[in-house]
Amino acid sequence: MYKPTILLIEDEEDIASLIKLQGEMSGYKVHVEVDGLNGLLAVKREKPDLVILDLMLPGQSGLDVCRKMKNDDELKNISVIMISAKSEEIDVVLGLELGADDYVTKPFSPKVLFSRVRAVLRRAQEQEKAPKQIAFGNYTMEVERYLLKRGDESISLTLSEFGILKRLVLNRGKVLTRNQLLDDVQNDDAFIVDRNIDVHIAALRKKLGPNFKWIETVRGVGYRFKEED
Repeated sequence: MYKPTILLIEDEEDIASLIKLQGEMSGYKVHVEVDGLNGLLAVKREKPDLVILDLMLPGQSGLDVCRKMKNDDELKNISVIMISAKSEEIDVVLGLELGADDYVTKPFSPKVLFSRVRAVLRRAQEQEKAPKQIAFGNYTMEVERYLLKRGDESISLTLSEFGILKRLVLNRGKVLTRNQLLDDVQNDDAFIVDRNIDVHIAALRKKLGPNFKWIETVRGVGYRFKEED
């Protein structure tokens, strides 16, 4: 049975041991490196499914490792979760802008960390299978460019709004709960709760105009994208 491979780059031995143990209990193969230089070499050598990357590392910072990964055509599609103390939150934002998929602040529960791991790997699998272009009515979504067009007109959406709309469109006719849609909220909204999905939906409806009737509210449950007439 295939086990996804995780490379953990973490210099604090106690934390690394806890993460490795939880990872193996959760069904992953976990390899540990303790500094940025050897960590980056291990990424190149092993091509893991996901990297858990501490920000503060000896030799080379986690930000440098992430930057070099995302600038390397062979490594840029490897998922990255950053772990950091809250005092480094501004660096985490930079890491996300460099292309990290998620972050978890210290101290954290290893179980919570691996729930994030599962979500990130699931999104990566869905993205591989997702169509490059999605059409409905006179709208077109260009998935890789995060671009929504109405005819020839481009409509500006945040990453979270685009992700939520894409999930709804790909599940036309199916009711999605707010918790299901949370997976598509990007990390600039890291502290969002399920009811705040309503705020994103309201923003989407406002940008798409009063004649946009595709998104239906299912009271007490969530939202559904109407099927084609």
